[in-house]
Amino acid sequence: MMHQTRSVRDVEELESLLSEPTEAAIQAMGSLKGDLLVLGIGGKMGPTLARMAKRASERASVSRRVIGVSRFSEPGLQAKLESWGIETHRCDLLDRNAYDGLPEVANVVYMAGMKFGSTGQESMTWAMNTFLPGLVSERYRNSRIAAFSTGNVYGVSPVRLGGSREADPLHPVGEYAMSCLGRERIFEHFSRTLHIKMSILRLNYATELRYGVLADLALRVLSQEVVPLQMGHFNAIWQADAVAMSLQSLLYASTPPFVLNIAGPELLSVRRIAEQFGEQFGKPPRFEGTEAEDSLLNNAENAFRLFGYPGVSVGQMMLWIADWVKRGEKSFAKPTHFENRAGNF
Repeated sequence: MMHQTRSVRDVEELESLLSEPTEAAIQAMGSLKGDLLVLGIGGKMGPTLARMAKRASERASVSRRVIGVSRFSEPGLQAKLESWGIETHRCDLLDRNAYDGLPEVANVVYMAGMKFGSTGQESMTWAMNTFLPGLVSERYRNSRIAAFSTGNVYGVSPVRLGGSREADPLHPVGEYAMSCLGRERIFEHFSRTLHIKMSILRLNYATELRYGVLADLALRVLSQEVVPLQMGHFNAIWQADAVAMSLQSLLYASTPPFVLNIAGPELLSVRRIAEQFGEQFGKPPRFEGTEAEDSLLNNAENAFRLFGYPGVSVGQMMLWIADWVKRGEKSFAKPTHFENRAGNF
């Protein structure tokens, strides 16, 4: 999937781009048997993933129900999903009784969780990120599950080492990251005891035009806000590429879980990216602090070996994002806080 355009016209075109299935995703959906349930579809990546799964299944000539579950607090999202051919169920996944009304499916993508607002709501964070996976595992013990996690479970690693790998020791910092490790451990427990095939996906960081570290940096430079440098390096992967890899991971689900990093291939410099945005905007960035020798970084070589390299380059993402923010197009207004080294979100 190669793109060479400088501009994405509007949200409709963006959402079409984000859900455009790769050939590998089409092949995966052609090989996968049964319906697909997306738990926590109302987040930033959920609609993209569900729509790509639906489009890929159709192109593979597979008749498949794609079903999304959420509280649907965002106005209009439920109707939009249904217009894309995705069935929806409105419920609170922390309510045990809600599971009685959910359908039996062969495949589950788990995207529910809590990050932003976790500081000050630690008990809810642990309930969402560790108790909920147990409920889901018990309800869908006969399904194949792909569960989203985060690179935050590793903690920072020396930039010179090229990012944390799946077998590296885990050193989560802060209650959010610790609860995410708890999520993985609960899923692993039920995978082992109930023999549930699972994949656990440590994502770091998905990017699109309305959200992500690249968008954060572009907005800071454009508005002449200070760019902090201490977390001096990061990964970024186009959201559609991350979603395609996530769907393909269902074919590799195993007992115990198959753990996979999903990230961009480059170790990107915050300073250099900000300077490049500054060149595009005609506004030199304002910096604060100096780069530490370690950062929150993932090494995704295993994903590239299995699924190939991302189809959208960092350069293309930056062109799209620079044009998007200069035109004042929609933002989710949810900064990633990637610069936070204390783990407080």
